[in-house]
Amino acid sequence: MDSQVWHKTKEYRGFQSFLVLERGLSDNTREAYLRDVGRFMDYLEDEGVKVTDVSLETLHRYSFALVDVGISTRSVARMHSALRSFFRFLCLDGYIANDPTELLESPKIGKHLPEVLTTEEIDTIIGAINLSQPFGQRDRAIIEMLYSCGLRVSELCQLHLSDLYLDEGFLRIVGKGSKERLVPISPRAVKELELWFYDRNLITPKPGEEDFVFLSHRRSQHLSRITVFHNIKQYVEAAGVHKVISPHTFRHSFATHLLEGGANLRAIQAMLGHENIGTTEIYTHIDRSFLKRQVLEFFPRNQKG
Repeated sequence: MDSQVWHKTKEYRGFQSFLVLERGLSDNTREAYLRDVGRFMDYLEDEGVKVTDVSLETLHRYSFALVDVGISTRSVARMHSALRSFFRFLCLDGYIANDPTELLESPKIGKHLPEVLTTEEIDTIIGAINLSQPFGQRDRAIIEMLYSCGLRVSELCQLHLSDLYLDEGFLRIVGKGSKERLVPISPRAVKELELWFYDRNLITPKPGEEDFVFLSHRRSQHLSRITVFHNIKQYVEAAGVHKVISPHTFRHSFATHLLEGGANLRAIQAMLGHENIGTTEIYTHIDRSFLKRQVLEFFPRNQKG
């Protein structure tokens, strides 16, 4: 359900009044609850489930989908609180007879939560890269693509020039199990990549390495995962960002920022390669233009200040 549609429903208006009059929540918490329920309504529409038919199993599937794209247990627990309030309201107002959240258990919040970087922290890390070094622009492009495209480090290292469709704004990614998917690439990531190509053209790749996007200046062959891990660790330390960060942190931040911005959960799953979508199904299951709109509209990199 489009956020504008959700805002116009009587359920939205009633739930909004319920949060103000019955719960007495702060403005920020109230807005967060309304956004969280809006995302859930969007999920229900994708699944073809009416809100009056929601069961505990439906809630579990939704929770698993959130965890699947890397949303932290703390965020999932908050979303569960929002859904409990929403279904309590629906019961009290006679929309439903039974509350499906009564037996819903929220995930236990442990001490070691996945790290999420802010856009400011990501910019600080990128800013710590020394562009006077021959690999400087390459590593700027790497971090921007890990974040802006939500790539696994293995997918990034195996990325080929023939996988780039920059004019159309997409990458073809070969993920786990050799499954292919199309991933939108943001204008900023395209710019960083094109700047890297100026330096890449000065390298003569070894035979068989000509089609890889990211090359080592010293070895003239594609980068290893270990090299990317090592370089990112150095940039994080130089930036003074005190979080435990790996290449996967940028992928996790990509998913979190999209979801928090209001993007469609199924679209996020498709972009991360968490749905079983073959290349021939991408065009019918989730339209490419829809995926692109999700990134352009809801990703922080593309929002005007």
